[in-house]
This record gives sequence, C-alpha cells and structure tokens, in this order.
Amino acid sequence: MFTSLNRMISLAMIAWAFAATSPAVAHARLVSATPASGATVSAPRGISLTFSERFAAPFSTVTVEDSRGRSVDLTRTVSEDGRTLGGTYTAPLPAGTYRVTWAIAAADGHRMTGTYNFTVR
Repeated sequence: MFTSLNRMISLAMIAWAFAATSPAVAHARLVSATPASGATVSAPRGISLTFSERFAAPFSTVTVEDSRGRSVDLTRTVSEDGRTLGGTYTAPLPAGTYRVTWAIAAADGHRMTGTYNFTVR
C-alpha cells in the first residue's frame, strides 16, 4: 500500500516539476507597426506589421481603409522569415485618417486580430 502511494506521490511531483519548468504557451502578438498606432506621418509608401512569431501567410490579411471606409489598394508582402506582413500602396495616400485591420493565423493555430489608426498629414 505504501509503495503504490509513494509511486503516486513521486509521479505527481515529477508531473508538477515538468509543468513548472516548461515554457508557457504564448500567442503571436504584434510587436511593431509602421506607421505606428496613432502616428501622424507624411506620404507613407506602405505598411509593415511585425509579429512575435511566424504566421501562416495564406490565412493572414492586412487592409487599410480611409475615413470613409474605402479600401486602399495595397500590394501585399510577407517577409522571408514569415513574421512580417505588409505591403506597398499602389498610389500616394491623401491627407486623412486611416484604419489598419489585420488578422493572422499563428503557428499554434490561433487566429489573432487587431485594428489601429494613423493619420497622413
């Protein structure tokens, strides 16, 4: 009886030690954006969003809309390391406020989304 109880306690301690030392499961997060959230910029040529980990490019999007909700034409790009999503505007952006909406499918399978605004002077 004590032998099986000792085994159970030992297994429980090993499991606890493993759980305490294993890295936490983290989700991809936006680590930088150009133009940045809330920024006022002059004549941006494009947008660049860098994430904390690789994402599945075929299932990831970025859109930019003007203050009237009209989409801005954007030639989409993904970096070679699979962590940066962006694009180049096909025409100069007129002065105004713009909304960036992004969605990525992270490597762990979770879908992450976000929005932010910037202003062109």
